[in-house]
Amino acid sequence: MLDFDTDKMLFTIPADKHGCDDVKAILKEHPEVKFVSFVGIDMGGHDTDEKIPVKAFLEDMEKMLENGVQTDGSSVALPKIADLGNAKIDIIPDRNVNWYVDYNFRNIGNHTGLPVGTLRIPSFLVHNESFWCGSRVILRDALNYLKKELREELRKHPYVFEYIDGADSVDDIEDFIITSATELEFWVKTPDDKGDREQLFIAQTLKEQYWKRTYGEVRTALEETLIILDKYGFEVEMGHKEVGGVKAKMGSGGHYDHVMEQLEIDWKYADAMQAADNENQIKYVVRDLFTRYGLDVTFMAKPFDGVAGNGEHTHIGLAAKTKSGKVISLFAPQDMKKDFMSPLGFGALMGMLKNYEVMNPFISSSNDSLNRLKPGFEAPVCIVTSLGKAVDKPSRNRTVLVGLIRDTKNPLSTRFELRAPNPKSNTYLVLATAYMAVIDGIKAVLAQEKTPDELEQSLSKQYGEEDFYLEKDREYRSEEDVFEYYTEEERERLFGRAPATVWENLCAFDQYPEKCEVFSRGDVISPILFESYKEQTLSQWKLELHDRLIPNTMDFIRSCRKVHRDDDFSDYDIKNWLAIDKIRHELGKDTITEKCLLTQTKEALDAEDYDRASELQLAIKARVAELTELYNRYKKNLL
Repeated sequence: MLDFDTDKMLFTIPADKHGCDDVKAILKEHPEVKFVSFVGIDMGGHDTDEKIPVKAFLEDMEKMLENGVQTDGSSVALPKIADLGNAKIDIIPDRNVNWYVDYNFRNIGNHTGLPVGTLRIPSFLVHNESFWCGSRVILRDALNYLKKELREELRKHPYVFEYIDGADSVDDIEDFIITSATELEFWVKTPDDKGDREQLFIAQTLKEQYWKRTYGEVRTALEETLIILDKYGFEVEMGHKEVGGVKAKMGSGGHYDHVMEQLEIDWKYADAMQAADNENQIKYVVRDLFTRYGLDVTFMAKPFDGVAGNGEHTHIGLAAKTKSGKVISLFAPQDMKKDFMSPLGFGALMGMLKNYEVMNPFISSSNDSLNRLKPGFEAPVCIVTSLGKAVDKPSRNRTVLVGLIRDTKNPLSTRFELRAPNPKSNTYLVLATAYMAVIDGIKAVLAQEKTPDELEQSLSKQYGEEDFYLEKDREYRSEEDVFEYYTEEERERLFGRAPATVWENLCAFDQYPEKCEVFSRGDVISPILFESYKEQTLSQWKLELHDRLIPNTMDFIRSCRKVHRDDDFSDYDIKNWLAIDKIRHELGKDTITEKCLLTQTKEALDAEDYDRASELQLAIKARVAELTELYNRYKKNLL
């Protein structure tokens, strides 16, 4: 258990306490905070971290809070913006959000008896003192753009207030509240233990772990994590076991070993920027506390093939604060028992669905992320939504991309759950692109002055039916299990073909330039930022495929060795081994006349033939899956 007094520790400096005098007083009261770090978020979603001694920070605080600290382009991922010849980057603090103290629970101060803390200050990146860039800047600009455009649209189309409860005109609205929240899933395991995929799959199918009671070190780490997160003010709603995992075993020393479990933590929504900052800090707390108990934590989207991956469902909300002080939902209808949503809600949902092809590269930007998005694992593969089979029957369809969340007794709960992100998605860019798509849909709906009934008909359109906004040869709504109700061919025809590789995903930027224009409005994602993000994502895919996935695949091929004895085998063993060896050679063995799949892929990447490399990556994946199945079958037949 925690062996220090958490009541004496500083966890948060709220946004209204960022004046120099306040910060100085707070830090002097908390000597356990030894360092300050300015946290910028680059185009790859990486955050900066540096250790500025508190003493040095206090001596120069006014200047640092105004001008930030400097780094260079080699320290952050800003391709096509900052390079070695033009590398000046300033990290400018954001004084409008909460600042959190990050504690090293393995380093207890001698005088304080408390963990050593670092005050992490969320910050913006600025190149050459004038160009504001990076993921956090994009989200800031997207939120500002949405608020500005929304006010203008409501003024131009006052009809919409007939369908919103709590305001009669835009003049009643003091401010817009853009709310978001994420749900963090992660796997924990004891180091070096490898789970039997078959047993993991069986446990998942039988739902032996879902919401079950935790034991041993996992229970203690989870409880401590929830306690600490509440100290930060995150207002944790729950922590529980997720669907993946197998039962741990008690070791001879009284500790559980062979731990392999999937967990989830949920917390209260916040302003969109604050929500992204909150998630960043929460992941650090989770990792630090679980590792204290010898448990590895992974936020990978698909850490184990064939079983549930880690999602991070992202909630999209929009409310308004009226001049009377009341908070009202802009997505909820005037009558919760008559309509699913207001016109603003329908517009927001339609905007995300129509523009998702160009949102997707910002959400699923890695090999790992696309490995998770497979039919049958509660992960979305189709651009489709579910509203509910009737207004009084809310949807709980887990197979759609975006679900409508609503409670007829609580209009403020009306929001959308985007199910594609994972814990390694760049939440700043997920939210930025989602809200830019939201305002695109809202503007289209309001321009036509459509009613909720008319908009429900649009959203429920049939394939081949014309619509004022949505595409003709698409459907966008299904109340059925899209994995079971439709064949793969039907899904692709009705809802579009999902990209299978990072390169296929990035190609959407060239295939749908008119949709990319949605993000460039207001200069939110300017052409140089688009190119920077594309280059960063492409470079990451190339390097990972060339220097990690291909070598790892070769290691796996070499591990698939002949293991039957020459004096103890059956004809079935011989048949299996010959099939295995054929695939091994096809994947990893060059000849004078023919090169293997791995070599062909490396050569395609080196030649920048990305279409070919992408095709080969899929071929390798299919053959490795076949090899894995064959080799498992082969080994299980040996006595």
